[in-house]
Amino acid sequence: MTIQLDRVPLKRALISVYDKTGLEELASGLHQAGVQIVSTGSTAQRISAAGVPVTEVSEVTGFQECLDGRVKTLHPLVHAGILADRRREDHVAQLEQMHVEPFDLVVVNLYPFVDTVRSGAGQDAVVEQIDIGGPSMVRAAAKNHPSVAVVVDPARYGDVVSAAQSGGFDLMARRRLAALAFAHTAAYDNAVASWTAAQFEGEDEEELASQQTGQELPDGGTHQVSLFPPYAGVTLQRAETLRYGENPHQKAALYVEDGAAPGIAQAELLHGKPMSYNNYADADAALRAAFDFDQPAVAVVKHANPCGVAVAEENAHGVEENAHGVEDPIAEAHRKAHACDPVSAFGGVIAANREVTAGMARAVKDIFTEVVVAPKFSAEAIEILSAKKNLRLLQLPEGYARDTVEYKQVSGGMLLQARDAIDAAGDDPAAWTLAAGAAADDQTLADLAFAWRAVRAAKSNAVLLASDGATVGVGMGQVNRLDSCRLAVERANTLGAAQTGAQEIISAGGAENVTASGAPERARGAVAASDAFFPFADGLQILIDAGVKAVVQPGGSIRDEEVIAAAEAAGVTMYFTGARHFFHG
Repeated sequence: MTIQLDRVPLKRALISVYDKTGLEELASGLHQAGVQIVSTGSTAQRISAAGVPVTEVSEVTGFQECLDGRVKTLHPLVHAGILADRRREDHVAQLEQMHVEPFDLVVVNLYPFVDTVRSGAGQDAVVEQIDIGGPSMVRAAAKNHPSVAVVVDPARYGDVVSAAQSGGFDLMARRRLAALAFAHTAAYDNAVASWTAAQFEGEDEEELASQQTGQELPDGGTHQVSLFPPYAGVTLQRAETLRYGENPHQKAALYVEDGAAPGIAQAELLHGKPMSYNNYADADAALRAAFDFDQPAVAVVKHANPCGVAVAEENAHGVEENAHGVEDPIAEAHRKAHACDPVSAFGGVIAANREVTAGMARAVKDIFTEVVVAPKFSAEAIEILSAKKNLRLLQLPEGYARDTVEYKQVSGGMLLQARDAIDAAGDDPAAWTLAAGAAADDQTLADLAFAWRAVRAAKSNAVLLASDGATVGVGMGQVNRLDSCRLAVERANTLGAAQTGAQEIISAGGAENVTASGAPERARGAVAASDAFFPFADGLQILIDAGVKAVVQPGGSIRDEEVIAAAEAAGVTMYFTGARHFFHG
């Protein structure tokens, strides 16, 4: 016969925790509510030191902890007390026959496996943090939730004490706690499985060592066992339910990946409306662009594509102004980035790789912007920008970083790849090959280096025009490079500072870049970067005709000689990088 138990009074609790946050308060609250506490090792010592009566597990089992604590709770007198289904008369009778007292509450958290891996500890130290008894108790209690409440999160200890004082958890609460407990052990086991797969699976020691350093394959790629083990698991915890997805009819939520480097998903909303699905996607794309630079940088993004990226020189230590007399580099970087395409910047997302200053805030407040994301905001900047009630201010978590592996969902599975970064051999201008024209002067080479970094953030096919450390025109997301070249030139010459009048262009770039009608020709005298090679000379010719003075591109087309000849004929400097940066999104 099975009976239904709704509310189970908390009379006896088993507590065994590595993270002892709030332990004394929990134990004291349970004791005051009349709950008998059974515990293990250092947990029992902390409870006793707090003046709370506690029974050691070894007193229950009659068996001392051994093997440096590896065996403590793995005993029938413990697990029978957790697993007995007290809805069943035969289980209750067996407990009485064996003189086993049941547990009503199990409070357990696990060894710090993930933290130990992150610390860079050796294999033996990591293996020692693979918890055995803890997950066994958690899973046993979660399975038996009709009779037992299980708690794995110290943040819930207040609920535990309240339940102890009010007659126990009801069945619905025990079910919710069981679901959380199973998620906890699943995440833990996934971390262990992923790490052991990367460390141990498949290869002998010599082959493993060679592949982890990047063994050349017949197709010219590399296979890194440490990045792509036979098993790869992702554990996600829901952080927020969003109003909707890309479109209002789509439901959406934000999940946080356990063990991932802290990123946009962990950012703190300092001000404004809750983030939307598109806000998160655009903010992450903007960060991808801004954080490619060591200098103070700002990226303005719309629909995951950059409509402006710019850098400014860092102020020297102890000097108020930088070499160009600029007191506020991040404000200057924003000014230059916004000037690329102020039309598209309307309703966009702005990312900065430095603290947002009052100077930048004063400029942003007059521009309709959805999100500003940065590592930090000055107090004055927050005050200025908080006047815009719908503007979201997002502060990145400490230690923000991009993960080394990127995921892309496809039907039936997932694509994984090493994150594209500016770290290929061909990304260093010192390694570039001069393919045509005269060697670039220092300023032109600096602009080419900027353009090469910035073009990575634009969707392929991408062609980007730049001048003075700022984009002036971007052609992106086209199905052929010819259209990308046309678009980059068109945007350079019809958008941006043209919207604010020709005088600003004259003062910034010289009257020679302004037509008789007053329209700026920002492509003239700019440099260009292409994320992949020019398959024909026609795309390059569009840039040449627009007055682009230097180009950087990967090279490698079967028609490279034709492209080089076009550059030579025009007297245009062209460098080959030997690296490419496709970004399909």
